[in-house]
Amino acid sequence: MDIEVRTNYNAKNLTSFKISGQIERAYFPKSIEELIYLLKTLEAPIVLGNCSNVLISSYGYSGDVIFTQNCKKVLFNNTKVNAECGVKIQMASKLASEQNLSGFEFMIGFPASVGGAVYMNASANEQSISDRLISATVFDNENKSVMVLTKNDLQFDYRKSVCQLRNYTVLSAEFDLIKSDFSKIQEKMKKNLDFRRRHQPSLALPNCGSVFKNPQNNSAGRLLDLSGAKGLSYGGAKVWENHANFIINSDNAQSDDVLNLMLLMYNKVSENFDIKLKPEVIYIGNNSKEEEEIWKILKQK
Repeated sequence: MDIEVRTNYNAKNLTSFKISGQIERAYFPKSIEELIYLLKTLEAPIVLGNCSNVLISSYGYSGDVIFTQNCKKVLFNNTKVNAECGVKIQMASKLASEQNLSGFEFMIGFPASVGGAVYMNASANEQSISDRLISATVFDNENKSVMVLTKNDLQFDYRKSVCQLRNYTVLSAEFDLIKSDFSKIQEKMKKNLDFRRRHQPSLALPNCGSVFKNPQNNSAGRLLDLSGAKGLSYGGAKVWENHANFIINSDNAQSDDVLNLMLLMYNKVSENFDIKLKPEVIYIGNNSKEEEEIWKILKQK
């Protein structure tokens, strides 16, 4: 297949953190068929969508990375929506509203792609992408095969799906939305956007969303705030002054700045509350021993 591939590719401008080093080989499939071909032929590639919760090492990554942003078809059939993995969630929300379909309003401010959102069961304001999901087509990276999984098969939980446990790559997902009035949908979308603007930094301040997952029956942001994390900095990375669970790239931060700052935040909560926070950020890199050691601590390995 005539698939675009770039060597020693710097993905800085594709990431919401605006941080990246040289990726040995980067692939850009234009269709799900090309994506499946790559998944079948490459050995252990990393698949990325909108790179909104990803920290790519400034020291680079020696391996294969597949970027899915060109796999972006969306099909509507009455209340059913089928979206490919590379579709931006914000775009899916807007397109659904134009069809007078409700159920995606809470995702209007999400920077993620459909594939990543299903993989991690993205959520906000007590709603999650799994609420309206019927099924997902996935690639089993162990058996090199394509499968269709129902909502029950996907075993959704907070920031979890079976895809993380079984090494599945989401290819597309089907949803069943609800017919509604366009003005009511727009009102819900505005309400959700206003909430995100009040509680989260815009991408004008480069960031990758929530840094740590919420512990059960608790809030990572609250724990970090009480631990004095707001305003902490390391190199060019800084904890956002309005919410302690966000790191912004304030001054040309490098990946080790972010990881060292994450470790400071992690240690503060551990010392004050004896709680080990788990990162929501996905780190990609293998060329820095210091970064790998920090990541082992953060991942509790």
